[in-house]
Amino acid sequence: MTDEQLDKYRSSIDNIDAALVHLLAERFKVTQDVGRYKAAAGLPAADPEREDRQVARLRALAEESGLDPVFSEKFLRFIVAEVIHHHQRIAEQEPPESSGSPTR
Repeated sequence: MTDEQLDKYRSSIDNIDAALVHLLAERFKVTQDVGRYKAAAGLPAADPEREDRQVARLRALAEESGLDPVFSEKFLRFIVAEVIHHHQRIAEQEPPESSGSPTR
């Protein structure tokens, strides 16, 4: 037995999930570039001030969109923690440039 309405809902959810995965993949491609730039420039992997600004910005967006801001903050902090971990790994592999600006 199938429920056509439920199948439609699930199909929409599947499409949204696919879009989320693709968006996260694109985000992480960019943050990998940021990690390489930071490593080359000798910058720290984490930027707590930027993270705080992003959390505040995305909490406000969540509230405007009817999404639980606590959930959105937890989600963002999870992503940021993973990004910082990637940046730390990149920095371990690529020592900073000794002079001038980064070449990447």
